[in-house]
Amino acid sequence: MMLVNSPEPVIDANLAIALDALLAEHSVTRAAARLHTSPAAMSRTLARLRRILQDPLLVRAGQAMVPTPRAQSLRDEAAAVVRSLGALLSPGTGVDPADLRSTFTLQAADLVGAALAPGLLHLAQQEAPGVSFRLRAEELEAGTALRDGRIDLEIGSIDHVDPETQVEELVSLRMMAAVRPGHPLTEGPLTPARLAAAEHVAVSRRGRFSGPLDTALAEQNLHRRVSFVLPSHLAAMTLATRSDVVCLVPAAPPGAAPSPLTDDAIALGLFLLDIPLELPPLTIGMAWHPRHTADGAHHWLRNAIRRTLRTPGSPTT
Repeated sequence: MMLVNSPEPVIDANLAIALDALLAEHSVTRAAARLHTSPAAMSRTLARLRRILQDPLLVRAGQAMVPTPRAQSLRDEAAAVVRSLGALLSPGTGVDPADLRSTFTLQAADLVGAALAPGLLHLAQQEAPGVSFRLRAEELEAGTALRDGRIDLEIGSIDHVDPETQVEELVSLRMMAAVRPGHPLTEGPLTPARLAAAEHVAVSRRGRFSGPLDTALAEQNLHRRVSFVLPSHLAAMTLATRSDVVCLVPAAPPGAAPSPLTDDAIALGLFLLDIPLELPPLTIGMAWHPRHTADGAHHWLRNAIRRTLRTPGSPTT
């Protein structure tokens, strides 16, 4: 004999909601008002529930309706189902940072990481003591790593993202020349010619000797000598403290509050000089995969990054 599988029953969430209302109100009219529908529609729904459950559920007792034993046994379960549906289908709610037990993996250049670490540590200690951070150097292709979940957030100069990647600009900075105290460039006005004549250290994880400064110098028929290329800003700044090389560092625009990205240069005792050339601004942003946009934990992380890197008075939406 051939067995024919019966189709799976269709689950109608509206029936569960109607059942909960009927068992709570013991009245078709009141249940209809509760669900903002008509008594006739609720009567049809009650008839359908009776057929499905093979029980009258509510029966007339004088002027009122009373639940059957089966209905009484279903009342708490129906209410729990409706609460679960409400939680399942309601918009995501924020999380309490104090309850977070998460490890966030960030990808950033060393200078950005050094600027982030103290502020993030302070915020986590104050608001989310169960949160830990793992900082990775710029070693992964960010778009792929964000998509695969190997990193939660990329912070830095975002210029290589996939179309779906979410990007938010955090702060726009200018480049300044950092030199040791007593460097010859600290004496007298800094001109493009004097800047070009100095020895330079460049920062490039790809080993490049040239950048925007070389383009700006070339427009004035000037050329600088880069004697060292290092993959780390901190290493380049350290070299500048111990030699006469010039190192470029990001800083806040004139009149703005100091940027935490300059803290390490100042801590190392470097002297910052305005560059007498038009250089493109350096925009620091953060990038993440859209699947994290509505996640409460990731929302706290992004806001913590904003509060750490943005200067006072910047928006934090």
